[in-house]
Amino acid sequence: MKLHAPRAMTTLVCAVAASAALGATAFAAPHGGRHHRQGIAAAWAAAWNGTEPEALGDLFTARATYTDQAIGVTLHGRKEIAGWKTRTNSLIENAHVTVHATHRAGQHLTIEAVYSGHLKGAPKPFAVPMATLLELHGHHLIASDQDYYSLNQVLAQSGLPADWTPPAA
Repeated sequence: MKLHAPRAMTTLVCAVAASAALGATAFAAPHGGRHHRQGIAAAWAAAWNGTEPEALGDLFTARATYTDQAIGVTLHGRKEIAGWKTRTNSLIENAHVTVHATHRAGQHLTIEAVYSGHLKGAPKPFAVPMATLLELHGHHLIASDQDYYSLNQVLAQSGLPADWTPPAA
């Protein structure tokens, strides 16, 4: 078989363009209420980065759990999860999640990210590595969310003492 350089280059360019197009649509908004692996990760990050707590709660099943392992709190159901986002917004300016990678195994999705923001009253902002483990329910909604990051790093980067606690709600 003889390889033609112009034809091989055209094929390569088309393959790269197709991959880029498919990759872009995987992070697009969910179609018909169904989230793809990257779609649910993008929707989850957008909800954390947004200002509407209900947008986060709506990604979860009615009986879902959300656990913030660094703080040691578990919330149940959409209302409590949306309430946690409200509390986050009240304590952290510019709270932001930047997704770097996602990995899927069956109904389990792992998200590698950076969690950043500026604790209100702290002298400096923070940006720490975070891992999130999602258990999906039928590929549509989140049944369980466990967030892992270092609270010690958040406080140290923020210039706060290790025994700092947020003001009462």
